Amino acid sequence: MPGGYRRPGDLPQAIPVFPLDGAVLLPGGELPLQIFEPRYLNMVDDAMAGDRMIGMIQTRAGGERARPALAGVGCAGRITAFAETADGRYLITLTGVCRFQAGDELPVRTPYRQVRARFEPFGEDLALEEPVPEGLDRTRFAKALKRYLNRRELDIDWETAAEAPLESLVTSLAMGLPFEPAEKQALLEAPGLAERFAALTALLEIDGAQEADDAPPSVQ
Repeated sequence: MPGGYRRPGDLPQAIPVFPLDGAVLLPGGELPLQIFEPRYLNMVDDAMAGDRMIGMIQTRAGGERARPALAGVGCAGRITAFAETADGRYLITLTGVCRFQAGDELPVRTPYRQVRARFEPFGEDLALEEPVPEGLDRTRFAKALKRYLNRRELDIDWETAAEAPLESLVTSLAMGLPFEPAEKQALLEAPGLAERFAALTALLEIDGAQEADDAPPSVQ
């Protein structure tokens, strides 16, 4: 795990957050980001000068337009790659460390928002490797994934996918596929690998069912 974090108490109690709907970070996942807004350039500068930790979080209904309410759960990531472009943009990669419950928002003077983060409910995210649960229907999953990708005209390296550890594959697909924000949040909040695998399979199959509904009736 990046940063050498082994237990929730090793993590900072207050973290800056980057609200971005449709983008979720999962423990062990890598999220490339292009930063150009001044307040978030400031956030990255401060993070790079400290523990390099940023919390990715989506929004929910409520709050003001310029300051929407934050989702109840996000994921903290550590900046593991950084580059600056000639026009002043930052290209960073966040590597997921641990999910958190978003507590009180802190009354700070920084242009970016900060929250009190509770990592204790997700301490298992810091385990070096989660054992693969038994009984997962990988055949059903692969069939649903192929149908989904065909419908969306997307493609993946199937050879690499077949050799990847299941947790890494589920994490990359949950983060990378174009699901709706609420669906992404459900994948983020799934308790463990078995539940996330089941939720991901269900979302892929729902999309496949919509394909069948959209198909024109056949003429006999």
